[in-house]
Amino acid sequence: MSFKSSTGTRDALLAALKVELDGGLIKIYDDGAAEPSSANDAVPGGSTLLVTISNNSTGTGITFAAPSSGIMQKTASETWSGVNASSGTAAWYRFIAIGDTGALSTTECRVQGSVGILNADLLLASTSLTATEEQRIDYYAIGMPSA
Repeated sequence: MSFKSSTGTRDALLAALKVELDGGLIKIYDDGAAEPSSANDAVPGGSTLLVTISNNSTGTGITFAAPSSGIMQKTASETWSGVNASSGTAAWYRFIAIGDTGALSTTECRVQGSVGILNADLLLASTSLTATEEQRIDYYAIGMPSA
């Protein structure tokens, strides 16, 4: 037997997540250390922060549109971007609330995943980032499966 949820349930769960993530930032790290096995884990030593994605590279948090049909997408009117602080190969990311220090935590609301050009959680045109260049994220969505 598999657990199934209605579209309304999926949208309600995403709406709660939206409250927690709106105003947050995306931090993209290099491949100097392995992606943590859990988003609860601290950012490992040896990871270099390549870029912090905010609203129009201003440091202002980014937001999501209202969930619909079990999907929550970036707000279309926002430009999610940042200026690369370092050069390196993007390997993993973490969507965090402003003020999250990256330390071990079971209470911070975080979304974490792989970065790549194909078959990754966050897709970029290139994973080779160069310091001082702009990095944009034009599409980002979080989906809640129905089954």
